[in-house]
Amino acid sequence: MEVENGRIASIEIKRGAPCGATWDVLARVIGLPLDEAVSTLAREVQYICYADPSAFDPISGKSPLHYAGDVHAAALKKAISEKKS
Repeated sequence: MEVENGRIASIEIKRGAPCGATWDVLARVIGLPLDEAVSTLAREVQYICYADPSAFDPISGKSPLHYAGDVHAAALKKAISEKKS
């Protein structure tokens, strides 16, 4: 990931969702401020994810869609923290 003036300039995907959602939403976060990019990436991935949104896990209360958003948000947060250090 490259950051310029507090905004995401580019991202290299090392591993993405099997449905392709990671690659599909990448252009939507380029140019966003870092704090806005995390929530945008998670939300956008959930919009186009192919997982069944009605398949809620009874223990976590989340569907695979929510899990996909959380995983993408965590990966971007990690990339941001590594970039800052």
